Amino acid sequence: MTAVTTAAPARKVVTAGAPRRPRVSTRRVGKWLLSLLGLVVAVAWAFPVYWMILSAFTPNARLRATTPQFLPTHATLSSFQRLLSGDSGFWTALRMSLSITTLTVVLVLVFAFLGALAISRFKFRGRKSFILAVLFIQMLPAEGLFIAQYKMLSSAGLLNNVLGVSVLYTAAVIPFTIWMLRGFVAGVPAELEEAAMVDGLSRTQAFIRITLPLLAPGLVASGVYAFLQAWNEFTIALVALPGQSAQTLPLWLRGFISASASRGIDWAQVMAASTLIAVPVIIFFLFVQGRMTSGLVSGAVKG
Repeated sequence: MTAVTTAAPARKVVTAGAPRRPRVSTRRVGKWLLSLLGLVVAVAWAFPVYWMILSAFTPNARLRATTPQFLPTHATLSSFQRLLSGDSGFWTALRMSLSITTLTVVLVLVFAFLGALAISRFKFRGRKSFILAVLFIQMLPAEGLFIAQYKMLSSAGLLNNVLGVSVLYTAAVIPFTIWMLRGFVAGVPAELEEAAMVDGLSRTQAFIRITLPLLAPGLVASGVYAFLQAWNEFTIALVALPGQSAQTLPLWLRGFISASASRGIDWAQVMAASTLIAVPVIIFFLFVQGRMTSGLVSGAVKG
């Protein structure tokens, strides 16, 4: 008999000190590509803001040059000085915007909070119809209501009035705010109030001490939404504020551009005005950013 011998497989001899080739996984490459894409998107989003601020500090003659400049090599405050003077009308428009926005936020939070409580905690006749009405009103285009809104304010003597514009803003913002707050209210168990009432508190005291602090993030998130809608709104203000003496900041900026169009638009002043309009929004966000973040996260998982 002949012996059958099998050849042993050859083994690779790895010499000591030989470098190993790193293995780059497909998942890691995908993360790098997503990070690069996110960075590109962030730069594309932030560049218009940077260009607005840069143009606000650049002389108008250099803004009209054919070669753009991306660094503040010739920064100046002259555009801001001219805007903040008494003749520009900035301070009057700022007071108007602040008054309308503050009143709108207060009215929206009060009425939307009561509406969200009624939908979430109480069973009453017509509850489903009320919810459907809230959603239907939210879908109505604002442009289709301009004539009716103008006639209503004109008959009530509320044209060029803070209260009249605030009422229209509240009516426009409150449907979505009710729907937003409904999720927060539904996420707080009613048993917490019942337990507090067993300990001797009244229903009102239990609601104020137990439920209301838990709803604070939702109220802040809803207040931020109402603030942004009222601060940046243009079309309703154009209808409700036809006079030149009562203008919000968006209307003032439109009129400022129109007034300078005859002599050539001063883009440095336009960008400076846009920067000044954005400053109150930034200050507001600095105060409420913590509560707003927790409120948005809570609203995403509750209700």
